Amino acid sequence: MIAAQDLQTDFYQEGHSWLSDNDLEDPESQNAKPGKGKKGKKTLGEKVKGSEVKGHGRVNGHHQENGMENLSLFEIVKLGKSATQSVVDDWIESYKADRDSALLELINFFIHCSGCKGAVSSEMFRHMQNSEIIRKMTEEFDEDSGDYPLAMSGPMWKKFKVSLCEFIAVLIRQCQYSIIYDEYMMDTVISLLTGLSDSQVRAFRHTSTLAAMKLMTALVNVALNLSINMDNTQRQYETERNKSIGKRANERLELLLQKRKELQENQDEIENMMNAIFKGVFIHRYRDVIAEIRVVCIEEIGVWMKMYSEAFLNDSYLKYVGWTMYDKQGEVRLKCLTALQGLYYSRELNARLELFTSRFKDRIVSMTLDKEYDVAVQAIKLLTLVLQSSDEVLTAEDCESVYHLVYSAHRPVAVAAGEFLYKKLFSHHGPEDEGRPRRGRQCLNASLIRTTVLFFLESELHEHGAYLVDSLWDCASELLKDWESMISLLLDEPYPGEEALTDSQEAALIEIMLCAVRQTCECHPPIGRSTGRRVLTAKEKKTQLDDRTKITETFAVALPLLLAKYSVDPEKITNLLQFPQYFDLEIYTTGRLEKHLDALLRQVRDVVEKHTDTDVLEACSMTFHALCNEEFTIYNRVDIVRSQMLDEQIDKFHRLLEDFLQEGEEPDEDDAYHVLSTLKRITAFHNAHDLTKWDLFTSNYRLLNSGLQNGDMPEQIVAHALQCTHYIILWHLAKVSEGSSTKDDLVLLQRQVRAFSMMCQRYLSSISTTVKEQAFTILCDALLIFSYQIVSSGREALEPLVFSPDASLQSELLNFILDQVFVDQDEDSSTDDEAGKIEALHKRRNLLAAFCKLIIYNVVEMKTGADIFKQYMRYYNDYGDIIKETMSKARQIDKIQCAKTLILSLQQLFNEMLNDLGCNFDRSSSAFCGIKELARRFCLTFGLDQIKTREAIAMLHKDGIEFAFKEPSPQGEGGPPLNLAFLDILSEFSSKLLRQDKKTVHLYLERFMTFQMALQRDDCWLPLISYRNSLQAGADDDTLSVISGMSSRSSARSRRSKPAATSKRKLPEEESSCSSSDVSAWVHHVQSAPHTPVMSSPHIVSTVLRDAKKLRPEQGYMGIYSMSNEMQHTPLQQPHQHMDYNSQVTWMIAQKQQQDRANLQYGKMKGHIQHTIRRGSGLMEDDEEPIVEDVMMSSEERLDDLNEGMDFDTMDIDLPPSKNRRERTELKPDYFDPASIMDDSVLNVSMF
Repeated sequence: MIAAQDLQTDFYQEGHSWLSDNDLEDPESQNAKPGKGKKGKKTLGEKVKGSEVKGHGRVNGHHQENGMENLSLFEIVKLGKSATQSVVDDWIESYKADRDSALLELINFFIHCSGCKGAVSSEMFRHMQNSEIIRKMTEEFDEDSGDYPLAMSGPMWKKFKVSLCEFIAVLIRQCQYSIIYDEYMMDTVISLLTGLSDSQVRAFRHTSTLAAMKLMTALVNVALNLSINMDNTQRQYETERNKSIGKRANERLELLLQKRKELQENQDEIENMMNAIFKGVFIHRYRDVIAEIRVVCIEEIGVWMKMYSEAFLNDSYLKYVGWTMYDKQGEVRLKCLTALQGLYYSRELNARLELFTSRFKDRIVSMTLDKEYDVAVQAIKLLTLVLQSSDEVLTAEDCESVYHLVYSAHRPVAVAAGEFLYKKLFSHHGPEDEGRPRRGRQCLNASLIRTTVLFFLESELHEHGAYLVDSLWDCASELLKDWESMISLLLDEPYPGEEALTDSQEAALIEIMLCAVRQTCECHPPIGRSTGRRVLTAKEKKTQLDDRTKITETFAVALPLLLAKYSVDPEKITNLLQFPQYFDLEIYTTGRLEKHLDALLRQVRDVVEKHTDTDVLEACSMTFHALCNEEFTIYNRVDIVRSQMLDEQIDKFHRLLEDFLQEGEEPDEDDAYHVLSTLKRITAFHNAHDLTKWDLFTSNYRLLNSGLQNGDMPEQIVAHALQCTHYIILWHLAKVSEGSSTKDDLVLLQRQVRAFSMMCQRYLSSISTTVKEQAFTILCDALLIFSYQIVSSGREALEPLVFSPDASLQSELLNFILDQVFVDQDEDSSTDDEAGKIEALHKRRNLLAAFCKLIIYNVVEMKTGADIFKQYMRYYNDYGDIIKETMSKARQIDKIQCAKTLILSLQQLFNEMLNDLGCNFDRSSSAFCGIKELARRFCLTFGLDQIKTREAIAMLHKDGIEFAFKEPSPQGEGGPPLNLAFLDILSEFSSKLLRQDKKTVHLYLERFMTFQMALQRDDCWLPLISYRNSLQAGADDDTLSVISGMSSRSSARSRRSKPAATSKRKLPEEESSCSSSDVSAWVHHVQSAPHTPVMSSPHIVSTVLRDAKKLRPEQGYMGIYSMSNEMQHTPLQQPHQHMDYNSQVTWMIAQKQQQDRANLQYGKMKGHIQHTIRRGSGLMEDDEEPIVEDVMMSSEERLDDLNEGMDFDTMDIDLPPSKNRRERTELKPDYFDPASIMDDSVLNVSMF
């Protein structure tokens, strides 16, 4: 075996006649190995001389037909305009003429396929080793771009990959009889690809691995052909040798023996080449860090094992596929499964896979639950192939793990599991099945249907019959469409010795039969499995019509019989009554089935009289709705029956109601039951049928009003009366919306809506939970229907019907949500079982969603959502998705109002915490931390686009600041405000402020601060300190001075002797005004009103004394602070008066500086600047390194050079912050603030 590193690249043969496939006529001579001459290196002269000989049809070694002269081999393959066969033939011709030149072109072909712009020269090829060539090409590779041909998208590059693989395959096929054995071309190519596959450059590694694997596949094909030829030669030799001596041809025996020897030598050489590629490339690259490279390796080894199973289908190669099934990347696992499917599909290869199957079977079974659906589908298909090969391989537990996947919401997984189930349970037919009848209870399909029913019952997922039918539809649709066998199992008497269906089995069979009918008629998967309805083809539409006709003909006769047999079973009756929805009603007339229609109507009417179950009554209502279609001739017949039945029920209701509401008598239980059962029937039919001509509103209103006055009305009667009245109003609205009604009808409907809404509002305070929930749901629906949305789409005539809830109604609806929805599972004692808790949670989610829709559609004020939003964290698992979607929709309606609602919810939680814990609460308590976490979550919902949310965030900070200083200190004068700790919560939103807005908000904060507040350093003032620091973070990085609120641009203007009054440049505060009217108002008020600037940070960190030579005369104390003379000489004022705080700070700092100069004997420095560096509490106070030294220019001349030609009236110079400052900022980064993630030099792009 030849290792990759031992391959020779400089051998050639002398005197050999080069052949291609086109030149080989004799099949026996095709496998003859060329004679080997003396091997040695060519001299330089021989190589140069050989390079002068050019192949036909080529110029300078390049293809020149079809107008493609002077194109490289890579460009020809990339364009794909020439046939690969002709390109390879031309290259072979050039190789015959000068193999060095042709081989150099092939080497450059692989280099260029990797995306490298460099090229291997003839000098490099002659004098450099492969490793040196690869190193040189790596240096010339464009590392700035990660794209290379195999990684590029687009049809051209996809086609290039196919062309590359085809070129390699055709090259080996054309050279398989001669050139690949010359110990030169293949050795050089394999050595090059092996070296490239070990490169650090991904492009080289990926491209060379793909080329090497395709090269290996082509060699495997050659080895397979050699093996076949060897077997044929050996068989011919044995046949000839077994002949008698007289008939034996000794010369033929010698020729066959010589041919077999040559074939064996060729086989050995091919095996050496394959070994070199496998050990040099595959062994290292099948576990490459790049998933695409691993995919290439696994895909090709699957091809080798399937193509040449004698050599590769053994455990030595299968282990690599088994190991790779544990790969982290789904695409690699997927390729392993598809490779194995090709092996398990062949029954001849199954015997060799027994050890592999036993070793990796558990892994394959576990992959059916893979997080990548494509992998799970292929794993199930692979297990299906394993099941077909042997029933004993998979245990019962293995099969059960696949069975339950038929109920998966992902349809491809479910369909694959359905096919597995069908192969396991339904595909085995014994000899006893041969003589079964084709129809009836004893037919084969009847037995299979029984098996399906048993599986459905054992799975204990009776509500998912539609999913089971859909999973089996692709493989067992003929079985599921055998209506006759299903009906026979339900109606016919069992034969002697046959076991009859149990009650549960009959119910399951009816459900499966209904789901199969629905799937047949609708031709799309059930809800939850389909992304959208696909367009049916003409053939599918014809099949759909034929199946619907067959369903109608079959069930029109059988359905009345089934209803009569199961008339007392609500579950079965409910499913059976849904069949008429899928009938082709024209068949009743064309098929002369009117008598069966009459029988059906009688049965439905009897069901209405016998049952009071809501589901059964609604199914009857929908049956009449489906049959009462005016397009068909049976309409009159059905309408008469319906009208008679409704007349009887409504007359009965009025008669019972009079007795029930009769004064002076207390109704008994029988009267209440009869009223309730009749009201249920009327309500169920009013849902799908227009009953307005019977004027039921008055009767229902009397019933509801009596319940409010007496308070002893049964809750079920009240609930159904509310629902029935709601249907009455909706049907009345439908008639008014058509435009055919009079003005009196509109006025009547308006009165009914308001009266009924007031009635529902009064029932919100009922003691019955059922009544309250019904009243709340109906109120939410009615408010949404009769909101301002009703006048849209040209329905301005309906404007009198608009009904908006007043403040009291909004408050009652909100209180209902807070009392009934936001309850813990432990507090909800209505049910103890798990299923009941899930159902109760589902009901509460519906109630919350109903109220949130009122917020989204502006029916109620958005601020009412504050009580909802504040529950976001506490009830995240139950209602988090609903609340988050409500916040998102509210922000789309009005960003500013939504922000005010969010801050209001935080304020409410803060007040609740104060009531529970008192004003001296611990800010590390769980309650306060919970509010901060909720604020952080709210901040994340604003997204990353600070421009879009700029106004909303500014208004949020405004309301938060006002709330923090709203209440006075409970400790008296000098203490912190009661709500000051709220600033700590508000600081969570500081990262969403733009830099200029931070300054504006900081100015607004200063309006609420007093002089004493700025000097406080106690723990109780930490929220104010941290909030101010959050506003200053990033707001002063673009200035020459780090003093808060004072820009160094004023200093720059003073250097140029430009008076501030003539400046045309807008101040940052002026530039940060928001576009919204309310935000602009308060921002403008902040900027125009006189304010008291406050120190930027609570701690004085260090003081920097600069030499006088670095300062200009005008760059004194006043120049830095930009203060007027009046401000400097203004005396300190009393606390209760309006203080000139800047003067106070100036005086205090001046006194401190004079004392320092005296102590340090720096009297000569008087009159020059002191830069006070103030930083937040997150930095150490003993750090005396002057940050300003890194920010300021090193010399005044350099600053002048930079400032030369700059108009400071219209342009700001933004200098990047110092490295020291950046390092300190990173101590506590805010990972949701883009300013802390990106370098400030990126955010502050210099203007020059």
